[in-house]
Amino acid sequence: MPSFIAKFYNTDEGPQEIYNKVLFFAVFLFGILGCARGYDEGNIAGTVAQHAFKQRFGLLDENKTDTEIANLKSNITSMVQLGSIGGCLIAMYLVDKFGRIRTLQICCVGWIVGAIIQITSKAVGQLYAGRLIEGLAIGQTVVIGPCYLSEISPKNIRGLCNCIFAGAVYFGSFIANFANYGCALHMSTTDERTWIVPTSLKIVLAGLLFIGSFFCLESPRWLVKVGKIDKSYSNLAKIRGLEPNHPYVLSEVSDIQEQLAQESAELGSISKIDKIRELVMVKSIRYRLLLGISAQILSQWSCASAITIYMPELVALVGVTGTKKLLYSSILGVVKFVGAYIGAFFLIDFLGRKRALYVGIIVQTLATLYYAIFLQVVPNATDEDYVMTGSEKQAGVGALAFLFIAGVGWTLGWNSIQYLINSEMLPLRVRNIGTALIMAFHFANQYGNTKAIPTMMISLTPAGTFFFAVGVLVLGYLWAWFFLPEISGRSLESMEELFNLPWYLVGRRGAELCPDNSGIAHIKEAEAGEIELKQSERFVENTSSDGKGESEFVDDLEKRPTTGA
Repeated sequence: MPSFIAKFYNTDEGPQEIYNKVLFFAVFLFGILGCARGYDEGNIAGTVAQHAFKQRFGLLDENKTDTEIANLKSNITSMVQLGSIGGCLIAMYLVDKFGRIRTLQICCVGWIVGAIIQITSKAVGQLYAGRLIEGLAIGQTVVIGPCYLSEISPKNIRGLCNCIFAGAVYFGSFIANFANYGCALHMSTTDERTWIVPTSLKIVLAGLLFIGSFFCLESPRWLVKVGKIDKSYSNLAKIRGLEPNHPYVLSEVSDIQEQLAQESAELGSISKIDKIRELVMVKSIRYRLLLGISAQILSQWSCASAITIYMPELVALVGVTGTKKLLYSSILGVVKFVGAYIGAFFLIDFLGRKRALYVGIIVQTLATLYYAIFLQVVPNATDEDYVMTGSEKQAGVGALAFLFIAGVGWTLGWNSIQYLINSEMLPLRVRNIGTALIMAFHFANQYGNTKAIPTMMISLTPAGTFFFAVGVLVLGYLWAWFFLPEISGRSLESMEELFNLPWYLVGRRGAELCPDNSGIAHIKEAEAGEIELKQSERFVENTSSDGKGESEFVDDLEKRPTTGA
């Protein structure tokens, strides 16, 4: 694996040692963390379709109206999204206070507790509580995972590493869907194990991640931020597979410290409230915050997550019945899983963020449009007693296929971008806070979308709901063209110059006007002896009375030309 990555991704001819087992174990562990939310989405999609689950929690109550049933179902399915909003905000504090590794361990414990409460539920109130607690844990994963992966990844494969996380969402969905399908196939419909067993697998997944976290190294960028310089050199050297005094390690830490030194000189030592204010008041950071928030709004209201959650109901609209509904949900999980990793390995770092998003949006738009047109032309397909004609059945098969194609488009485009750009475009000083706020908007919109879809299907009709999604996708394409800059292949510390451009140039000409001029971009010059890199002793630590606190840096690394004056 390391040799494959070095051969195909090492476009700037950096040291091949940086693609090593230590890096890839950390990428795998924090990448597979994405399965937390994916497993829940796939699990709850099948769970609410199980007869035993419906019976226990009132989804078969004949005294309830269709609207009341729809509201109850949406409350159950969306409770994790609601909890995830709080989880993002909690992570905003934890990842800064305790680091990425400890926060992951706290998150896993919360995930296990939430799952235990769910599988022991006797009433819908307890179920809500369990899913809310699980949401608090899942909300933390989308801050911890992308932040850590962006901070440890070499710039040439940062997109790939983050997309491991994005793709793991569908790995989790894939496992959950087949767990649901297997239990439905081999157990009685009245057996409560049909939903308890798949839900219990969350405990196994969380336990494995918890154990694996003890074998990962803390983010060197976080260590620099809290003043643990020696430890940051040590960890970065191990993650890069190089000696601590190698030019690659020296230049990377230099870039981190220079960014922090510049921020400290401009803003001084500020509180978390001031950092939140900085997100709004500093022009270049405000642009990035709004870019991340708008990406979450446009991606979630393209209805792709709703397709995953309500897949059994959507395939029923084109005539699929019985356990085949769960089978098709499982197939969708496989399709999205494969699509996500095709995008991760062959699109996001080769085509770049912007063009990969273009491809995904176009595919998703065309597929969603076909499904909407089918439901408009054959409105009776939503009636369980309606018998479709031969041509309508063929069109229905096409509509079913296009649901899967829409899933592929989503994984190639929005799914990759919605996690990646947040964690890589924000400066280290506010990265955790900005990412947490953006992902809180992510879950707020996913919660709203999940809650709204059952009602939209009634008020707008199924066809109208998907025409609405098409409109959002078209708007998303225009947004990407005008506002989204190309940031693939750039070091994290080179983003500031790009986003300091006038707002109307950032998206359309940013990469052209502001190439990457960071130290890590000139590593070949250092290796050739044209630039000398050395570790400096000039480090000023600004520590509070309790021995803790952030640090200030004064050119901790010096860059000097070896020839000329």
